[in-house]
Amino acid sequence: MGGSAPRRDCHLPVETTSFVDRRCELAEGRELLARARLVTLTGPGGVGKTRLAARIAARVARAFPDGVRFVPLSGLHDPALVPLAVADALGLHDHSERPALDALVERLRERRLLLVVDNCEHLATACAALAGALLRGTTGIRVLATSRHRLGLTEEHLLEVRPLPVPDPDGDLTAADGYPAVALFADRAAAVVPGFRLTAANRASVARLCRRLDGLPLAIELAAVRMRVLDVDQLLARLDDRYRLLTGGSPAVLPRHQTLRAAVDWSHELCDEREQTVWARLSVLAGSFDLEAAEAVCGGTVAGSSADVLEAVAGLVDKSVLCREAGPDGGLRYRLLDTLRHYGLERLRESPGEERAARVRHRDWAQQLAATCEREWFGPGQPGIVARLRADRDNLRAALDFSLTTPGEAHAGLRLAGTLWFHWHACGAPREGRYWLDRALDAHPDPTPERARALWTAGLLAGCPEDLTRGRRRAEEARALARRLGDRAEAAHADYAIGVIRLFSDDLPGALTHFRAAVARGRVPGQHLSLLGLDHVELACALAFLGRADEAIEVCERIRELCAEHGEQWVLSYGERILALALTVKGDAERADAHAREALRLKLAVHDVVGIALTLDLLARIAADRGAHDRAALLLGGADRAWTDVDRDRWGSACLGATRRAAEDRVREAIGPADYRRAYDRGAALALPELAARVLADPGDGTGFPRPDGHPEEPPAATVRLTRREAQVAELVAEGLANQQIADRLVIARRTAEGHVERILSKLGFSNRSQIAAWVAAQR
Repeated sequence: MGGSAPRRDCHLPVETTSFVDRRCELAEGRELLARARLVTLTGPGGVGKTRLAARIAARVARAFPDGVRFVPLSGLHDPALVPLAVADALGLHDHSERPALDALVERLRERRLLLVVDNCEHLATACAALAGALLRGTTGIRVLATSRHRLGLTEEHLLEVRPLPVPDPDGDLTAADGYPAVALFADRAAAVVPGFRLTAANRASVARLCRRLDGLPLAIELAAVRMRVLDVDQLLARLDDRYRLLTGGSPAVLPRHQTLRAAVDWSHELCDEREQTVWARLSVLAGSFDLEAAEAVCGGTVAGSSADVLEAVAGLVDKSVLCREAGPDGGLRYRLLDTLRHYGLERLRESPGEERAARVRHRDWAQQLAATCEREWFGPGQPGIVARLRADRDNLRAALDFSLTTPGEAHAGLRLAGTLWFHWHACGAPREGRYWLDRALDAHPDPTPERARALWTAGLLAGCPEDLTRGRRRAEEARALARRLGDRAEAAHADYAIGVIRLFSDDLPGALTHFRAAVARGRVPGQHLSLLGLDHVELACALAFLGRADEAIEVCERIRELCAEHGEQWVLSYGERILALALTVKGDAERADAHAREALRLKLAVHDVVGIALTLDLLARIAADRGAHDRAALLLGGADRAWTDVDRDRWGSACLGATRRAAEDRVREAIGPADYRRAYDRGAALALPELAARVLADPGDGTGFPRPDGHPEEPPAATVRLTRREAQVAELVAEGLANQQIADRLVIARRTAEGHVERILSKLGFSNRSQIAAWVAAQR
């Protein structure tokens, strides 16, 4: 059946600034996490809490079998989204009607992992509720939080992140290089002024400067940028002048927040007028962003043309105001550190009307992005669209929140939420989609085409028994509204949602009649090709479940032709899966296995977790039909692990559960409960990338997976680390590029590209390029 929700591991952030030696805090953090389940790193802005949390997490990662997940909250402003952001980071896609936090706790009850929740201070109540629920409802979850203030739970252990140690500028400075604050300044200064190093002549001035900056890493880095135009003594003199201005000449030591404010003020003054304007306008962006987003948000009078924005962005990067990071497509993205973003927002608010104008431009950019992705969704660029929208999820959330909380903007918010239907349904999070759609529908009740779309999308996202009735009512309301408005496309879309709900409700004859009519009707003007393709998928699905395999195969061939014409993968993956199901019904297990493995490969490319879980169920049944009983039991274990991220009960659907039950009953009878459990547990212990790589590499008859001794062959791809260049080459292989194309893209010789591909195959233990592509997709 159609519908998916991709899972991507949320990795720890890459350090964007220089190494800071915090051996003592690292050791203390590790000790606290060994004996406490909630540890909060506290300290002022700019002190390095995020960086320290990432390093602590990396050091203790081996202690957590289910991994470490990083949840950044700086771009989030709605407390209700905190549990949804955590679920997103964990790759959990709950469809139920239960409160989001309760559903999250239930999913994590048997997990052993470390959750790093970053920047909690502005959402402290919601973060405290999250931590408290996890501590009470699970035994294997530990939380490492960063916040300027404690969360206030009795179970909380605090680790104060202190400024970097600074030597006495008037004392013995022979060992000054070993002080972290001095070492940080020297490193950043050398990046600005090549050849800079600490000497006997400048050590005292550097030490005095670092002490004046209270050892705050961010303040030190911002000050070091001025080494382009000032030497250390001049830098120190100008800084002292600024502090005297701030304090009216008082010799009293400034509090640390004023120290940082002074350093940020100084950096702001270093910028020209255009850079200051761009800094302020970029502050409405949440999370990371690319140049296109920056140009859209910064358009207007002072910023000028796109070339001017580009020049300003480059200047802000040079001044350490903006951090650069790699985007999902290998391009550049930028990020304002939280402290600098809040500062920019203060500056923006000094000009009446500027903040709203910038946020409207931001929302309009988000709408254009969503519309472009929707238009291109049924085509070869689906993996890139999935990655792009995930990279911009904080910006999409900010645009939706602005629209739904600002008078006069609700209609635009409804349009944006509905345009993202494919994101919520195919590559996003259904619960978050329902959250935004419900808010938008309440905020703008007028009868419009946008309301019709939001209604059927909300109905389509119903994925549990208790919500199906409500979902069908919404889809039927959408169809009635669309017909009243004369909008045939939205009526057809709503019709698809109604049919899916009938199928999920096990009304196979009704679903068959429904989708026969939809397919016979053909495409109406404006109907999205994805939903037309899914009409065919659901028709084939109903036919296969009813045992009418030949008819299902005929429909699947039409699906394959349509998708091949457009280079589409997601709908095709469902067509391949249903084709495999129909061949299974016919008893052609060998061909069924080939098509099911192709479905799995395609689903990995867009990380369709629901589709992957469904396909693993089917592969288990095919293995059982072929007599590969150990392999079938192992696949059932892996499938159940995948389903726990969605709904272990397969949404209560008898149709969805039938495939799995048929495989389990046959395997248990063939090898006995004890052997079944052993093989099942091995499959459940495999991470999804490991399991998928082995399935795609195996001929499917049980000879390659597991080994004849009954133990699974160790998946080599699970532990291999590729070099940076090899990882780049692997990504290009996954895009379908040939060796010469890879060489052209990376500006290297073809023979060099061939050598990289051969080494990747050797390291991963693979024999062909399609296995590399599947492995890359599984790592995302």
